Amino acid sequence: MKLNCDSIDVYEQERLKELLLFENQGRNEGFNHIAGVDEAGRGPLAGPVVAAACIFPENYLIAGVNDSKKLTANQRDLLFHRLTTDPLICYSVAIVSSEIIDQINILQASLLAMANAVNLLSQSPDLVLVDGNKLLPNINSRCIVKGDSRSLSIGAASIIAKVTRDRIMVQLNEEFPQYGFDKHKGYGTAFHSRALELYGPCPHHRMSFAPVREASPQMELAF
Repeated sequence: MKLNCDSIDVYEQERLKELLLFENQGRNEGFNHIAGVDEAGRGPLAGPVVAAACIFPENYLIAGVNDSKKLTANQRDLLFHRLTTDPLICYSVAIVSSEIIDQINILQASLLAMANAVNLLSQSPDLVLVDGNKLLPNINSRCIVKGDSRSLSIGAASIIAKVTRDRIMVQLNEEFPQYGFDKHKGYGTAFHSRALELYGPCPHHRMSFAPVREASPQMELAF
């Protein structure tokens, strides 16, 4: 299939072609439906971990796709809309709550979210490229360290996961405005730490995370 490069400048074309390395390797081995999967929200003290999976058609390029951390919020929002409204792109999202994170730990919750996202795809992939160094259980997967900046499909998944989670945290801020979730998205900023000291945790905080426990030794819920 010919690359869809007509509306993409030559420098961006070359950058995006480099991001197809792992997808093309998979296709050369006979895999046809290759998904990239990534998660957002491993580090925060509150909120869920969110994963997204994404399958691109062969040689299909979207200008601007990159590791979500390298993009501005506005760039992420624009690309999120582009990726999630394109009928040629198959994607899915999975969410694992803070309660489950506390029960199984954040690593297992992240792997669960990514596996669920893959299983929710309307088109079943025959190969999954996973950001990081952990394979997904019972899924034909390959790990790519820093894959969100090295693979087009993982980069797209990182954008969808990040924007989805950020919007969830903005919604949680409406219920619990004292924590400033809309600003820091649950990460352990000075403001967030001070709010924990003043109000204790809310139901969306991760009680298994040390900063939450240490800030609220009585485990007193702020609701």
